Amino acid sequence: MASEQRFSISLGSVLLLVASVPLLVLLWQLKSLLLLVMISIVLACSISPIVDWAERYRVPRWLSVVLIYLSLIGGLVGAILIIGPTVFEQLERLVRQVPLSLRSTAEQLELWVTNLNDTRPELTNEIFNQLNAQGLISWIAKSSQQLLIRSYSLTAGILGGVFSLVLALFLSGYMLADSRTLSKNLTRLLPAPWDGRIAAQIPPATARIGGYLRGRLLVSALLTVITSIALGFIGLKDFAVGLGAIAGVTNLIPFLGPILGAIPALVVAIPQGGWTLLWVLILYVVIQNIETYILDPLLVGSSVGVHPLYQLLAVLGGAQVLGIIGALIVPPWVAGGAVLLENLYLRPKLMAERQRRRDANATQTELALSSVSIETPIR
Repeated sequence: MASEQRFSISLGSVLLLVASVPLLVLLWQLKSLLLLVMISIVLACSISPIVDWAERYRVPRWLSVVLIYLSLIGGLVGAILIIGPTVFEQLERLVRQVPLSLRSTAEQLELWVTNLNDTRPELTNEIFNQLNAQGLISWIAKSSQQLLIRSYSLTAGILGGVFSLVLALFLSGYMLADSRTLSKNLTRLLPAPWDGRIAAQIPPATARIGGYLRGRLLVSALLTVITSIALGFIGLKDFAVGLGAIAGVTNLIPFLGPILGAIPALVVAIPQGGWTLLWVLILYVVIQNIETYILDPLLVGSSVGVHPLYQLLAVLGGAQVLGIIGALIVPPWVAGGAVLLENLYLRPKLMAERQRRRDANATQTELALSSVSIETPIR
């Protein structure tokens, strides 16, 4: 007779399932606030090593936080005052130049196809009627603006652009000033023994999250300087600083950033001639390889601990859901989550497997010794 399987559902499971529905609805309504908290935690993790270092010299944590933020704001304001006018001027010129470059490219392409098909001019007309060059230009412009619009609407939806940034800085500063108490109160909500296990993983997880952001900022700063100087030598001096700033911002996004940063430079280089376009293309290929094989492994790779494929999926998923902000925020959270996965699941699993193999080997050894002792004749 086949054994009957009985399934029983406890009252607690039913209540937990029912209570999870309004909780999910509440979290969805608070998604903007949750995003703000995620940004604040990433900022706090990136600055925490400096605060911890200052604390060893008996500097209060709140004072360290205030001094660090004042220094960062002062440095940012100083950089804007020094190079800001040049960057904004070149970006404004670049915005005017891109449509002209695209139109010039379409005209040159049409001329090239016409010369190639002198014997079949009707074929050229048919190709461009199907291609619709003006529609293609409009599609490129709309596609490039879509990600920015999504990111801006999301940021504005939090509480407003500048105010949300100030609020994120305030929250991250509060987290840094009283991080131990916050961590202790959060882990106390978990049942034993998970409270102690999670508390032990908070320092390595925060270190990996902060290391990722610091590494990306340093890589972007270096590539901004390299790109600006190189473009000036190539022949795009009028746009070098602006294109370098675009490359620096886009390089905050791993994998996709260098490609996005190369598009405006290539579009501007097209009217300059074939050699300039070729040199710009070579430059960005070299920059891509420098970032991939030198800067990222040295400055970012050691702090991520995640396979590049998973990093790419995190970037694409974050950009799809949250725009540019998601592409910047989701990867460090994936890096922090990798710490929990590694230390709470993969490493104990590997240790348990090794222990089982040792036990099995020990059992086989004992059986072999027992058989040998039984077969040995008594003299």
